[in-house]
Amino acid sequence: MIIDIILFLAIFIGLFITEKVFLGFLKFIGLYIIVKEKETLVYTFFGKVIGEIDEPGIHCLWLKLGWRGFFVNMFGKKYKVDMRLDQEYLRSLSVNSEEGAPMGVGVWYEMYITNASDYLFKNANPKGSLATNVGNSTVRSLSNLPLEKLMIDRHTMSKTVRSEVSEKSQKWGYNIGSCYIRKVHFRDEHMVKQIESKVVNRLRQVTSAINQDGQNQVSIIHETAEKLAAIEFGRAATIRPNIIGQALQKISEDSDVAKALFEILETEEIINNNILLETIPSGTQIMEELLVTK
Repeated sequence: MIIDIILFLAIFIGLFITEKVFLGFLKFIGLYIIVKEKETLVYTFFGKVIGEIDEPGIHCLWLKLGWRGFFVNMFGKKYKVDMRLDQEYLRSLSVNSEEGAPMGVGVWYEMYITNASDYLFKNANPKGSLATNVGNSTVRSLSNLPLEKLMIDRHTMSKTVRSEVSEKSQKWGYNIGSCYIRKVHFRDEHMVKQIESKVVNRLRQVTSAINQDGQNQVSIIHETAEKLAAIEFGRAATIRPNIIGQALQKISEDSDVAKALFEILETEEIINNNILLETIPSGTQIMEELLVTK
């Protein structure tokens, strides 16, 4: 049993290695090649480009390159070029505004390869050259612009930079996609502090003006309310005697009601003023006693 297992493992490993060697040999002689998605293979034969394969899938080099497909892996060279979209961000490019303020501009852009052969052989460092080209175009096209436009109109500036870069980058097999001015800032720290100080002072002035305006509005509202209240109180003081006189006139028409009312008012006045009362017993001749006393 152990011998059978060992024999099975040996056969399995031998077949696996044989398969890899056989497929590697077929690939070496150019019978087939696998191209991945977003990838281009460039073949050179004795220093000369003989073909490109950019379609994903399995391809036969004998059909694509002819008789040279059999020898290209022996005497030629294969280059793999990544065709996927790439991105780059250039930070704080130095630009001077029309007013002479030193500004920093951040540029974000997309790039992709349009021609694999030009990308490989027309420029030793196409990515670096494109970054330099974008930086130079940004400085050249955005210098001496008004400060207000630099701080606000980023869409127009982005289109300007992209239009200047695209034509030159295509010569190196590169093309620029979206391009956008993401950040504009002041490079001079002393100027930044001065602007911050002016902004703080301006905010204080605006806050004080708002507070003063609010106080003025409140004063106007209070004065208006006091004026209206004084008018109404004066009107009420004028109408009050007439109203009371009319009420007393109606009450005096009935003697019993008038007598009861005045007694109630007199009693309330006595109670409210804490007046001391002396009671005289009934049947007492108080007047005679007072005369005798005198």
